[in-house]
Amino acid sequence: MNWDDARIFLAFARAGSLGLAAKRLGVQHSTVSRRIHALEKMLATPLVERSASGYVLTEAGEDLSASAARIEKEFLFFEATSAGQSESVAGDIHVTAIANMASTLLMPMFAQFRAANPSINLRIDVTNDSVRLSQREADVALRQTNAPGDTLIGTRLATVASTIYGSVDYCASVRAGEAEETWVGVDCCDYHRTWTREACADTDTSFCVDDTCLTAAALKEGMGLGYLPCFLGDNDPALVRFREPERKHELGLWFLYHRDLRNTKRVTLFREHMVREVGRLAGIFDGSAPSEHLAEKGL
Repeated sequence: MNWDDARIFLAFARAGSLGLAAKRLGVQHSTVSRRIHALEKMLATPLVERSASGYVLTEAGEDLSASAARIEKEFLFFEATSAGQSESVAGDIHVTAIANMASTLLMPMFAQFRAANPSINLRIDVTNDSVRLSQREADVALRQTNAPGDTLIGTRLATVASTIYGSVDYCASVRAGEAEETWVGVDCCDYHRTWTREACADTDTSFCVDDTCLTAAALKEGMGLGYLPCFLGDNDPALVRFREPERKHELGLWFLYHRDLRNTKRVTLFREHMVREVGRLAGIFDGSAPSEHLAEKGL
């Protein structure tokens, strides 16, 4: 059996759809479909069945998925072990990060690392969803959490504070009793979603967004109040804090990777770089550093 066919089938089995598997593998949708059909023809047995809810693996498909996962584990272990023995730092690092952070504070750090280490290729993917580092959907995850996984090695880089923001004029009107307190429904992550429900349980959130950049844009239009991380809200001159940050809304920013990569030199080098550079901006992440925009607002 061709291992590459089995690897593609394993990605499909985990993703549950041709499209998502193709995206994770970096190939065309048709490639995944064609390779699965080739496997079924070679094995002379169906591996996948279509149901009303989507694709379902047959018994043979389940068996193949389990076998491929065991083989993959051995390949990944060998890859990590051999990389740890090498003196070279050349190679790839696949990083997953949160979009609002990756495109703002973290991007200069990525650029600095690439400039200092041209033999290391960085691939940055952005998602708020969890990734399975054990299955090498990524090598490194930069994640906001207070409970990193037990199977992962992690370094806490910073504390990330969030609080309630609104436009300068809107917040002034609410405080003066000239406008009612309304809220933008925030559905970008479990944290902001939960905090919003707790803060405005009796208020109708008739306008809802699923991304922090959209939240900031809505707030600047005077559409109400909403939660934002302080590193975004404090540095936007059109926004102001409606309340001061609370400790219960703090999250750790973690650098996470699988144990098998602990001796891989390029990962160690990247971790040391991120620890150093994020540490320099600790006050911006935790909301304690005065922003030039706060001074402009007279706050």
